Amino acid sequence: MRKQEPRSGPSVAVPCVNDMDESGGEGIRDRISSPGESTLGDLAQILLDNPWMNQALQVALGARERASQAGASAIRNLNLPTSNDLDRIARRLRAVSERLETVEDTLDQLTRELAELRRERDSSQPGTSSSG
Repeated sequence: MRKQEPRSGPSVAVPCVNDMDESGGEGIRDRISSPGESTLGDLAQILLDNPWMNQALQVALGARERASQAGASAIRNLNLPTSNDLDRIARRLRAVSERLETVEDTLDQLTRELAELRRERDSSQPGTSSSG
C-alpha cells in the first residue's frame, strides 16, 4: 500500500459557529437565502415572460391531460373504476349514510313517542293489561 501524502493546495476557510457574532450578527443561511430567493424569483419571472417557455408549458400540460385521459380510458376498458368513479361512489355513500342516520333518528323519536302514548293510555285505563 502506498502511503498518502498530505495535499498541498489552496486552503479554504470554513466559518465555525463560534466565529459568528452572537450579538445579532447575520448567519450564513440568512446571507445566502435572501439574494438566492430574489434571484430565483427573477429567474421564474424571466421564464414566465418567455413565449417559448409558455408554449412548452402548455404542450407539457396538454400532454399530461391527454395521458391522464388515456389512462382513465384504459382502466374503464378493463371494467375497473377510475379514481373519479371511486370519489363519486364515496360521496354517494356518505350522502346515503347521512340520510340513513336521519331515518334512524326519526324512528327512535317515533318509538319514544309511541311508548309515551302507550304509558298514557295504560295509566288512564286502570285494570287494562299492558300486553297490547
